[in-house]
Amino acid sequence: MSETRHPASFRDPSGFVFGVDGVLYRHVAPGARESYDALMGSGLYDVLVGEGLLVSHDEAPDSESLSPGAYKVLRPALVRFVSYPYEWCFGQLRAAALLTLRIQRLALEHGLSLRDASAYNVQFRGASPRLIDTLSFEPYAEGAPWVAYRQFCRHFLAPLALMAHRDVRFGLLLRAHLDGVPLDFASGALPWWTRFSPTLGPHLHLHARYQRAHGGAGSRRSVRVSQRGLHGILANLESGVRGLRWKPRRGETEWGDYYEATNYSEEAAASKRAVVEDLTRSLDTGLAFDLGANTGEFSRCLSARGVYTVAFDVDPLAVERNYRRTDEERDANLLPLLMDLTNPSPGLGWAHRERDALEARGPADGLLALALVHHLAISNNLPLGMISDYLARLGPELVIEFVPKQDSQVERLLATREDVFPEYSAAGFESAFAARWQIRERREVAGSLRTLYRMSRR
Repeated sequence: MSETRHPASFRDPSGFVFGVDGVLYRHVAPGARESYDALMGSGLYDVLVGEGLLVSHDEAPDSESLSPGAYKVLRPALVRFVSYPYEWCFGQLRAAALLTLRIQRLALEHGLSLRDASAYNVQFRGASPRLIDTLSFEPYAEGAPWVAYRQFCRHFLAPLALMAHRDVRFGLLLRAHLDGVPLDFASGALPWWTRFSPTLGPHLHLHARYQRAHGGAGSRRSVRVSQRGLHGILANLESGVRGLRWKPRRGETEWGDYYEATNYSEEAAASKRAVVEDLTRSLDTGLAFDLGANTGEFSRCLSARGVYTVAFDVDPLAVERNYRRTDEERDANLLPLLMDLTNPSPGLGWAHRERDALEARGPADGLLALALVHHLAISNNLPLGMISDYLARLGPELVIEFVPKQDSQVERLLATREDVFPEYSAAGFESAFAARWQIRERREVAGSLRTLYRMSRR
């Protein structure tokens, strides 16, 4: 057997994740025996899995041979695509926060408590968040504080408050601060009146002051909190998180109303949808990336057929709208994410391997890149050949749209800058992509100047 320990799984003494011949397992250390048995014996595991709040697992019968020294070896249900908090829209981070609070309340009812409240312990299937860390639970001791309280405030409350009350782009701080937004920073950046908020006042501003006074000890100090008091704290946090709302402000979003402001006629829109559905027929299984998905109008051509589709876009309003619609429709095959393709998520954390780059989480089985190339090539001065090379690293099959200079959307991009793109033409596009891709089909979009291509990687 070929065993590989996951490079992000090294901080938790209770266990670690490893793979054997491509199968994912979780090693449960002997020191975690009491906590694991308490979780499985209390009925909490069955409740959480039954309500879709926790990923399920099976216990491997040959634990010792799979991972010597393990108390148990678990085989968890797989997450189709791993995403990170700095890739989530406001609504996703808020949903993950509410999930964490709900699980903690259920845990207390079963004599347990979450010892971790990391946003990285949550993953999405469609719009539904689920806890993935089975080893986050420990027996609850009467009078003990919630040891994960500080982590919850850093990973969830602080960024959500900044996104709601200052600017949604503060969510990107989670990319720089992998252990959550520092509370003193959040306290200083928030409007002064939030100090009078029944949630932000005590849990963020006073919490930050307390940490400064006690050297960041936070909830580790020896304080006693009754279980009733803990439920009160959780109820207050839940009420406060539910009360946070994001309303876009000027300058926060550029393309959130793209489809409302597009130059497509009804004929062109219907033609494009029909062509996309036809060209993507070969992607009826597996994983797809929709790059520059906006609100996911064309992502749904794939997800409706059961293709698990990750819909990336740079605009926070577009991703928020996509997420809300996905939630309303309960589409388990569509995952909206925030991603700037000119600066995609890199490898982060220790040795750049704790959080994978976008490319490392692929390849996808197929790519959709509609109304994207002109933004990369003209707005961001990316050579067409470099765009072709990067897409070839993300997946072997591609449906892509070329928008010529005569299109009003490209004219809009060129209105305030010099046209220094002599190679930006249909012929130049096909020539640049020919080195890495073979054109299988070329289809015009009726009622427009645009062309759709189906390509296969060479």
